[in-house]
Amino acid sequence: MNFYAIRAIYAFEMARTWRTLMQSVISPVISTSLYFVVFGAAIGSRIREIDGISYGAFIVPGLVMLSLLTQSIANASFGIYFPKFTGTIYELLSAPVSYFELVVSFVGAAATKSVALGLIIMATAALFVPLRIEHPAWMLLFLVLTSVTFSLFGFIIGIWADGFEKLQVIPLLIVTPLTFLGGSFYSIGILPPVWRTIALANPVVYLISGFRWSFYGSADVHVGVSLAMTALFLFIFMGIVAWIFKTGYRLKS
Repeated sequence: MNFYAIRAIYAFEMARTWRTLMQSVISPVISTSLYFVVFGAAIGSRIREIDGISYGAFIVPGLVMLSLLTQSIANASFGIYFPKFTGTIYELLSAPVSYFELVVSFVGAAATKSVALGLIIMATAALFVPLRIEHPAWMLLFLVLTSVTFSLFGFIIGIWADGFEKLQVIPLLIVTPLTFLGGSFYSIGILPPVWRTIALANPVVYLISGFRWSFYGSADVHVGVSLAMTALFLFIFMGIVAWIFKTGYRLKS
């Protein structure tokens, strides 16, 4: 394995974070903090507790997951799209670097940024609400798995997109609504039976539920199911990335 190439691409992508610090870190943290203030004050005054957890603390895992999904996709999609846009992708494809090493570099950098952002948001949340983490090892596992999984998804979007506007279509029109409807601000257990069944068809429910369990030991779905669903998404996206490099889809044209 060409560790020098992996390190070079990884370092380049990580350096881009410092050049876009406002967009990459500060903006998501401020946006999430506003959610804590607005929802904690407006709704928290009417909903005191959910499953024995104060409402302000209850929404923390969902808000972290919202930022994690959107930023993982954004970081990875832009990271691979920009070389396509500038034409430098052909230099990468012709270099003595395997496809696996390219994916590890780009996805690894995007996932690292997302994990760091998630930890920063959790630290910020602790300033607003009484935050506790009952299972820190599981919390880190879900944090890393989700970041890697959706960085792979963002990598796929970056290859598929043929314009900057397409980089935003799926995150804005699909991922963000599914996250809001996936139990970020409520427990699906309070929904009527019909809507609860429909909610279980939302894949983001399993991500948020498992992540929330690592904080409070309370979940809408068994943690084993959440972990299995996260791993399933990971393998699906890995398979799609492998197919892309095997066929050269939108890379060699």
